[in-house]
Amino acid sequence: MTTPALTSLPAWVALTDEARVMADTPMRALFAAAPERFSAFSRRLGPLLVDYSKHRITATTLELLIGLAKARDVEGGRAAMFAGKHINTTEDRAVFHVAMRNMSDRAMTVDGRDVMTDVRATRKRLKDFSDAVRNGTRKGATGKPIRHIVNIGIGGSHLGPMFVADALKDYQRDDLTVDFVSNPDRAQLDEVLKGKDPAETLFTISSKTFTTAETTANANAARAWLVNALGDAAVRHHFAAVSVNLKAAGAFGIDADVVFPMWDWVGGRYSVWSAIGLPVILACGYEVFEQFLKGAEEVDRHFETAPLSENLPVIMAMLGIWYADFFDAPALAVLPYDHRLKLLPAHLQQVDMESNGKGVILDGSPIATTGPIVFGSGGSDSQHSFFQLLHQGPALIPCDFLVALKGADKDSRELLLANAIAQTEALMRGRTHSEVVGTPEPLKAHRSFPGNRPSTTLLLDALTPHSLGMIIALYEHKVFVQGLIWGINSFDQWGVELGKELATSLLPALRGEKPAEGRDSSTAGLVAAYRATLSG
Repeated sequence: MTTPALTSLPAWVALTDEARVMADTPMRALFAAAPERFSAFSRRLGPLLVDYSKHRITATTLELLIGLAKARDVEGGRAAMFAGKHINTTEDRAVFHVAMRNMSDRAMTVDGRDVMTDVRATRKRLKDFSDAVRNGTRKGATGKPIRHIVNIGIGGSHLGPMFVADALKDYQRDDLTVDFVSNPDRAQLDEVLKGKDPAETLFTISSKTFTTAETTANANAARAWLVNALGDAAVRHHFAAVSVNLKAAGAFGIDADVVFPMWDWVGGRYSVWSAIGLPVILACGYEVFEQFLKGAEEVDRHFETAPLSENLPVIMAMLGIWYADFFDAPALAVLPYDHRLKLLPAHLQQVDMESNGKGVILDGSPIATTGPIVFGSGGSDSQHSFFQLLHQGPALIPCDFLVALKGADKDSRELLLANAIAQTEALMRGRTHSEVVGTPEPLKAHRSFPGNRPSTTLLLDALTPHSLGMIIALYEHKVFVQGLIWGINSFDQWGVELGKELATSLLPALRGEKPAEGRDSSTAGLVAAYRATLSG
């Protein structure tokens, strides 16, 4: 259950009754009764087709879900975000990542100021810097051109750009590599730097405050590696940063002209559209990044203006509400059948679970049901691993399938499409006891499964920078709408702070500078186990 203010709404009560009906209505019957079901429950937006016909819904169900969205004033919440209002109430901030992909002349205002002046100026700086690196005008300390980009960040400063750079690998040059480091385990940085020439390597440090512990540790290690080979004077030629802390970046040795700004109205998990996208721009070129922004902007305009009943982020959000709240679905499986989208589930884990993994609503009252557990990986591999649970496990787990209609090789593309589409059909149809033929009766129960498992299929005409931007923006807005329904703040992340604070306080104990006094016996025992390895 969730909060009384939500569950007492007439729209919610009506959906509760509707869920009882739909729980006993197989999707097979829905398709048999309505041959035109696909056209009724799918929508196209530019190069993106979204098929939501394989869901436990009818036109009545969808009408009731949209009614709930209206009752929770999704339209008002949407307008407030695009108006630059401080909808992140616990931090008193606007939520304005949509400004980062506004490619028009439209003013976008926060606190009475049009932020687009700063956004456009930063875009110009990013373009000029990336062009200079890519065309060889800006060289390393020894005069060699830059051939390797290494981004050091964590969280949204890592997951977003790493996913996008990997997804757009086909748009990168063979003579310019890009790597991402986030883990303070030195093994990751050592692995990335192995065999690289310091004279040809450029590091981008992505940290809003320039004080994040993991990022600082890796940045210092990278600096030491460079200085050991080229000396202190080389730092200014081989480091750039995305940060608001010009003083700290300057003390590190980074020139102010290659420190790019961030703003407090852009959250980390929504920041790939900003200067945090610098490694993508360096790897792929500014023109490719611009197409990526335009794809997101297309979804922004659709989300902002389309009626709720035709609005793809709203429809996807309400389907998620339908299963989480009325069918107790605990999770969402994200299943890309394109190799270049393999990191999408990891990115969406942060976008969704850090946004809506909350235990209280805006007034501080507890809430039991919010965002799902998001998991997934490449669909082809997943078919041979956890798909078994999706088909026959007792929990209902909705699935999102993503695949492009065009690819480099026609035969492999058709194999991908056949597998992706077949899995959605199998999840929907299942296999009845009577359909299991040629099998002894005691084994039929093992080979039959209920079906009626919901899935959404997102078909891209092709995986391009534009369509990639559309996909990410679509999910961002979906998560926002779900937060509005539940009445939570989707834009803070206080839950992750305690662990950071405790880690900082534990370091002196691990280093032997002070005892682990006042800790529970488990924590103290684990610290002691580490200390014992140093003296053993």
